[in-house]
Amino acid sequence: MAIMKASRIALIALAGSLGLSILATTPAVAEQVSREQDIVNLRLGQRILVDDGSCPTGQIKEISGSQMTANGVVRVRKCIARLGTKR
Repeated sequence: MAIMKASRIALIALAGSLGLSILATTPAVAEQVSREQDIVNLRLGQRILVDDGSCPTGQIKEISGSQMTANGVVRVRKCIARLGTKR
C-alpha cells in the first residue's frame, strides 16, 4: 500500500514538472501592429513589432519598453531581422 502511494506521488510530481517545462519552453509571440501610434500601453520589457515599412527589406521595427522613468516607460526602436513569413 505504501509503495503504491509513493509511486502515485512520484507520477503526479513527474506530470507537474513536465507541464511546467512545456510552458517554460513555449516561445512568446510578439504582438505585431501596422503603425507605431497603435501602441498605447507599452509595459516594461514588452516587445512589439511594427510593420510600417520604415526598416529595410527583410527587417521589421521592434519597439521595446526598456526603462522606467517618472514619465513612464522609455521606448527603444530598432530594426531586427524578420523571421518567418509576412503576416
